[in-house]
Amino acid sequence: MQNNLINSLSASSSGLKAEGLRMRIIAENLANAESTSTTPGGLPYRRQVVTFADELDKASGVNLVQVDKVLYDPTEFRRKYDPGHPSAGPDGYVLLPNVNALTETMDMRAAQRSYEANLNAIEVSRMMLMRTIDLLRS
Repeated sequence: MQNNLINSLSASSSGLKAEGLRMRIIAENLANAESTSTTPGGLPYRRQVVTFADELDKASGVNLVQVDKVLYDPTEFRRKYDPGHPSAGPDGYVLLPNVNALTETMDMRAAQRSYEANLNAIEVSRMMLMRTIDLLRS
């Protein structure tokens, strides 16, 4: 039973780490949602997305959540006609990041809930482990 509790702690802590990185990437996307290129006609910030993979921990036999890749979103940049803008290209359009604040907010909320679920699982495992220790002492 003790190994099962430790394994659940390992799985949940790997989930915390992965979701923590996901929230950091989402925050970076939101922070750059309105940034433009520093050169006329240049490319702005490109949205990033995190992909996960499960990885078998050979020592414990537990599947852990790992960040597989941080990829750039290939969707097109937004365009805004503003010929007076320092980043405007020769056609007068400014390229804006392919970041949608609503999408990022929803992704952040989902990542936050997953993070909280992993925290709750760790707390329950910790309480069960402490209870087991208390029973063994009696």
